Formats: sequence, structure tokens, C-alpha cells
Amino acid sequence: MGESRGELLAWINDLLQLNVTKVEQCGTGAALCQIYDSIFQDVPMGRVKFNVNTEYAYLQNFKILQNCFTRHQIERSVPVEALIKCKMQDNLEFLQWTKRFWDQYYPGGDYDALGRRKASGAPPASGPPAPAARTSGAGAARRGTTPTTASATRPMRPAGGGAATSALSQENTQLKETVTGLERERDFYFSKLRDIELLIQQAIELDPKVDADDDGLVKQIQAILYSTEEGFEIPAEAEEGAVQDDLETF
Repeated sequence: MGESRGELLAWINDLLQLNVTKVEQCGTGAALCQIYDSIFQDVPMGRVKFNVNTEYAYLQNFKILQNCFTRHQIERSVPVEALIKCKMQDNLEFLQWTKRFWDQYYPGGDYDALGRRKASGAPPASGPPAPAARTSGAGAARRGTTPTTASATRPMRPAGGGAATSALSQENTQLKETVTGLERERDFYFSKLRDIELLIQQAIELDPKVDADDDGLVKQIQAILYSTEEGFEIPAEAEEGAVQDDLETF
């Protein structure tokens, strides 16, 4: 049997130095992202948004979480559509599973929750400033006990060339992941628009009359497909490609 809501909330708040009051708040995806960051230390926390209240923003957080699952070959599926509704039961069940996963794979040692999310715009921990470092033994994690806050903060480490290089490398990795994701989304939506364009062309070939009605559905769809925003100019390469396509078509 999994932990109760109270036990899970105490665990999250201690681990992440937050003030989560309801399990439903995990439906934003932000706290879940950081829980897995405490295990793998490679979630791009600078892109995780805590101060959001729209399902669209929640989806962006869950994309980051799903990328983490894929990267580490976690076979459990993330029920995003259910979680973003912020209903208690769905989030409780997934959080209980996450706690069991954390108990099994958390590497132990210190986790600087505040430092990891300082660039994300997350809310600070409520009450008096809490120690940034957290200590939990590997044995305690395996037993599933709730970790406790360390009695002293982690010693400050002098900044050096190695640390700066590591930070730049991590930032570069995050940027590459962002670009890859944007390119994937671009190609996905472009392919759908292209399919629509081809369907319209086929309809016109079968019945040229549908293209003659200026107020018809075909003309309206074409107006949307080929519209541009003010100040937008089609690159010369794209225009040349379009001309070449026309030549090949005829």
C-alpha cells in the first residue's frame, strides 16, 4: 500500500523545499520534474515552470518529464491528459508510483533543490529559509522512509574553470534539446498542413468549379494556408523551391 497524502506531501516539501498543500498541485508537472531531477540530475530545471496556471503550461512541463522518461528508458507511461486536470485520485496514484521509484533509484547524498530550480522562476520555500542541502542515506531511501533535512547546509565550493565548463556544457545540452523539440514540432505541423494542401489540390483537379467560388470553403482554407503575418517575408530559397515544384508538376 502506498503512502498517504500527508506522507507524500511531507516528502515532497522536504525534498524540494516547497510548500505543496495538495496532491492535486502535482498536476502542473513542475514538482514531478524536480523529483526525477533529484534522481538523475539532468532535468533542464531552467525550463520547468512553477508559477503557471494553464493546461498549456502544464503540458510544457510534462513534455520535459516525458523526455526524461525516454532518456532513461523508464517504461511507465505518464498519463498526461489525466494529470493536468489536477484531480486528486489520478495525481495521488502517479505520485505513489513516483515515490516507490524514488525509493529504489535515489542515489543518496545531497540534493540542492533551491539551487537546481533558481533559474525556473519557482516559488521559494515558505517560512524561514531552509537549508538548501538535503541528506538521505541510501539505506533509508530503500526502506521508503521520509527523508529529513540536513542539519547543516552543503559547504560552498570555490568556483573554478571545471565548474564553469560543466555549466556551459549543461546549458548547451539544454539548448540542443530545446532546438530538437522545436524542430520536431515544426516538422509535425508542417506535414499536416502539406497533407491538407495536397487534398485541396486533388479536389480542384477532380472538380475545378470548387476553385472558382471566391467565398467557398476551398478558397477560405487556401487563404489560411497561404496567409502571412505583417513583416513576414518568404525566404528566397523557399520561393525558388516553390517555383521548382511548379515546374516539376507541369
